Amino acid sequence: MSTLKARVEEALNQIRPYLQADGGDVSLIEITSDKIVKLELLGACGSCSMSAMTLKAGIEESIKRAAPEIKGTEAVNGGLLIS
Repeated sequence: MSTLKARVEEALNQIRPYLQADGGDVSLIEITSDKIVKLELLGACGSCSMSAMTLKAGIEESIKRAAPEIKGTEAVNGGLLIS
């Protein structure tokens, strides 16, 4: 069975072309011990007003399908949590 990180990366790789088509991207920063995936939204995704919806509705759902044990996702920017 694939590692948790590998499954999360594979989920990101599946959604990445859609983000890149709009000038954005996503990078895995870490998976915390309490199963929260911390991501950095890059390019257009970092400044897009719809990025929170993209994160929760698109990216998080894709990750949870690949790795159901993941509890949620958080966006960080240069190590800082975006709220």
